[in-house]
Amino acid sequence: MPSAAHRPTRPRQTTFVVRIVVALLAAILGYFSVTRTLAEVLEAGDPVQAHAMAPGNGRVTAALAEKRFADHPDGDPLSMTARLARRALLQDPTAVKAVSTLGLQAQMRGDARQARQFFDYAQRLSRRHLPTQLWAIEDAVARGDVAQALNHYDIALRTSNRAPDVLFPVLGSAISQADVRRDLIALLRQRPLWAGEFVGFVAAGGLDPKAAALVLQGVQNSGVPITAEAVAFLINRLLDAGATDAAWDFYASARGVKDRRTSRDPHFVANLSAPSVFDWTPINDAGIVTSMQRGPAGGLFDFATSSGAGGTILQQFELLPPGTYRLEGRSAGIEQPTSSLPYWMMSCQDGRETGRVAIPNSTHAGGRFVGYFIVPQACPRQILALVVRSSANTVGVTGQIETASLRPTNESQGH
Repeated sequence: MPSAAHRPTRPRQTTFVVRIVVALLAAILGYFSVTRTLAEVLEAGDPVQAHAMAPGNGRVTAALAEKRFADHPDGDPLSMTARLARRALLQDPTAVKAVSTLGLQAQMRGDARQARQFFDYAQRLSRRHLPTQLWAIEDAVARGDVAQALNHYDIALRTSNRAPDVLFPVLGSAISQADVRRDLIALLRQRPLWAGEFVGFVAAGGLDPKAAALVLQGVQNSGVPITAEAVAFLINRLLDAGATDAAWDFYASARGVKDRRTSRDPHFVANLSAPSVFDWTPINDAGIVTSMQRGPAGGLFDFATSSGAGGTILQQFELLPPGTYRLEGRSAGIEQPTSSLPYWMMSCQDGRETGRVAIPNSTHAGGRFVGYFIVPQACPRQILALVVRSSANTVGVTGQIETASLRPTNESQGH
């Protein structure tokens, strides 16, 4: 019988051995866990290295198959690409990259039925796999199913961060087609998360500006954000393309104005971050500081120039038909010698000046000013501008315009 001194030894030794085994097992499991995790991290960036680290991981094997197909596309069902894709599905039946790779191979060898079977399965596995959605878009387009194609555009744009870079240019180029435009407007009216970004892309992109204007007009009352920058971009593009009427129609729709025979925003309340050419546009230059501010009637235009500085400080493009127009408004804070008083000027876009209206000192007639312009024939686009003369006064020229409104003297003139 063992002595009492030796009885505790065996349990201590057993406990020590168990701890060693558990530690080794934890280390082994930890190694494989870290290796698997690292392999999955490498999956997107380096599938070859990831597969070397975790050859039994179905997702990694599928990523390698997808990469091989991207590098060397072929439809051979016996190729290494196909063998890797099938092995990936044996390892993980939900490896969507393997399924789509087999689908693309079937498409390449002209087996449309099998390709559709593979991609239908891929759709059931994941809606987040971009290549699957791209194939579905192409398939729907080939069948002439615009609504289904747009449905897959929507899925891809909602589920993939890479999708806008790939799909916006394609979708944007398709809006020149009336049926695509109609269904796209209906989709955008549902306000998908990507709607605002797409509107900005369409407004600024090198796409058909007339079609872009029709899309934006179609969604503007549906809560889809159309920024001032997007409006200004698109109007400028339309004007550059010579589409003056389309530019005005889009502007009128975006700003809620109707009459092109009058100036806009007589009380300077809009204060847009990015005015279009049809809006009041303050001009800041060397020695000239201008801004839109709050005022008694809602807003006002404030300006200050340093001694010797001068030029156009505010302007708005007009589309006035030939005729006589009355300009009236009110100033504040203007106190200058007659030779230094600011004035309004109208000119045709080709540079021909059609008239000037002087602004007297603000102490005269309560700051009110009034004058007339005549728009001649062959002058379809005009610029109404506020001009400050240079002054020798050490404090320069300062003042405010509280209101300014231009309208035809004969209200019966045609639109």
